[in-house]
Amino acid sequence: MSVRILSAAITGIDAQLIEVEVDSTPGLHSFTIVGLPDKAVQESKDRIGSAIKNAGLLAPNSKNRRLIINLAPADLKKEGPSYDLPVAIGYLYETGQLKFDSSKVLLAGELSLDGSLKPINGALAMAILADKLGLKEIILPSSNVKEASIIQGIEVIGAQNISEVIGHLNRTSIIDPIEKVSLENSPNSRQADVFSLIKGQEFAKRALSIAAAGFHNILMYGPPGSGKTILAKAAIDLMPDMSIDEAIETAKIYSSVGLINNSPLSAQRPFRNPHHTTSSVAIVGGGSYPKAGEISLAHRGVLFLDELPEFRRDVLESLRQPLEDGTVTISRASGSTVLPAKFMLIAAMNPCPCGNFGNEKAACVCPPFNILKYRKKISGPLLDRIDIQVNVPRETIDMETKTEPQKPEKMAEIRKNIDKAREVQLTRFKGRDIYTNSEINFKNIDTFCFLTKTAENLLKTAVNNKGLSLRTYHKIKKLARTVADLERSELIDETHIAEALSLRLNEKMFSDLA
Repeated sequence: MSVRILSAAITGIDAQLIEVEVDSTPGLHSFTIVGLPDKAVQESKDRIGSAIKNAGLLAPNSKNRRLIINLAPADLKKEGPSYDLPVAIGYLYETGQLKFDSSKVLLAGELSLDGSLKPINGALAMAILADKLGLKEIILPSSNVKEASIIQGIEVIGAQNISEVIGHLNRTSIIDPIEKVSLENSPNSRQADVFSLIKGQEFAKRALSIAAAGFHNILMYGPPGSGKTILAKAAIDLMPDMSIDEAIETAKIYSSVGLINNSPLSAQRPFRNPHHTTSSVAIVGGGSYPKAGEISLAHRGVLFLDELPEFRRDVLESLRQPLEDGTVTISRASGSTVLPAKFMLIAAMNPCPCGNFGNEKAACVCPPFNILKYRKKISGPLLDRIDIQVNVPRETIDMETKTEPQKPEKMAEIRKNIDKAREVQLTRFKGRDIYTNSEINFKNIDTFCFLTKTAENLLKTAVNNKGLSLRTYHKIKKLARTVADLERSELIDETHIAEALSLRLNEKMFSDLA
C-alpha cells in the first residue's frame, strides 16, 4: 500500500505543497524517483540508503523490492536536496518501520551519509505554507528552526539527525517545539548614527530625509569626493524600523536564497550595494529556476547603485518595471514567477567620466561627445521614474568657520519627524496594501494628494512650462504629499509643491551641454 508524506518546493520565494508518494512491490531491488526530479533529487537515493543504514534501520537495498517514489504534482520541476528527509520517512512508513499520522506533518531536510540533517533554503516559506494548510507541525533541520519559528500558528520541530525525527514521530522521544521569535527581540536597526557626523550638504540631507519619509527614489549628481556615497550609506539610518508584516515579507525572500542570519526576524531594513559589473540576472533575478535578485533582496529597504552610468545599459533598463510596479516578473522555460521588489533606489553619478566637468578649480579632460555619451547612459524613461534628483557639489574646507556636524538633538528631531510621517502614512493607507506615499498610484492619487487651489495652479504652470510628463506630474504630487506629512499638514499648499519641484530639476543635467 502506498503512503503519502507532505513536503514543499520553493518557487521564487513562495512554497508549494509537494506530496511524496512511496510504493513498493516484490521483485528485484530498484529505487526509482519520478516527478521531474533534478540531479540533486536523483542522487538522494544514495544519501537516503546510507542515512537509514547508519540509523540502525533496514535500508532500501537490504531486501529485494521495487521501490518507486513519486513527487506530485508531476509537472513541477523539483530541485535541491530538501526532499531527502520526506522520502526517507516515507520509505520507513511504507515498510512498516515507522507509524504516525502523516496528514498533519510537513517535513523537509537534506540528509548526510551518517544520518545528520543539513540546512535547506526556504524554511520560512515552508512554515507559512504549513500554517496556511492547517497542519499541526513542521519538522526541519535544527539549523532552520529559528527562521521558521517566526510563524506563530504552527509547531516548529528541529532535529539534528534522522534518528531524532523517527523518535519524535514514533512518540518515543518527543522533541519540544522551538520558542517563537518576535520582532521585539530583534536588533535595533539604528545602532550607528553616521548621518549626524556628515558636515555640510544640507540640501542633500533634506532631500534624503524626504526620500526616507516617503520611500522615494533619489539620484545624487555631483563630482567625486562630494560625499554622495557616504550620504547614501547613512540614509538607512533615517529610515523607520520595519513593521512585523514587512519584516516577515523580507525574511521570506532571504530565506529562499539561504541568506538568513542568526537573527531571522529583524526590524532593520536591508541595504544592498551591488558592484557596477553585476549582471542583469543578478540584479533582477532569474536563472534556470527563477530566484530573487538584488532588487528583491532590497525589498522594503535600499538598493544603492554607485557610479550609475557605469552599469550596463540592459541592467539599468531592466529596473523600469520594478521601479513602477514594485514587482518583477521572471519568465523561464521552467516556469514564471512574480517576485516583490518595492525598494528605495539611491543612485549616485559623476557629471562626466573624469568627474571634473563644471568644476572651476579642476580642469575637465573629457571631450563633449564623451560627456554626453556618459550621461545618456541614463535614459529619459529611467530618469523619469526617479522621484528626486539633487546636485551634490563638492564642499570646501573653511578653517575659520568649520561646519559643525548635526547635533544629536537635531538628529533625533529629524528621525522623530520621519517616524511621525510614516505613522501618518500607515494610518492613511490602512487596509489598502500600501505603506508609503511613493506607492500611491494614478487610481487613488487624487484621494490622498489633495492640493489647494494655488498649489494646483503652481504645479500645472511648472509642468506646462517645463514640458514634464504626467508621470512626473504625479511624482511631484507624491513628493509634496511627503513634505506636507513632515510638516503635519493635511493639505498640500504651494510651499510643499515648490520644494517638491526643486527636487525634480533633472533637465539641468543636460542643459549645460546644449
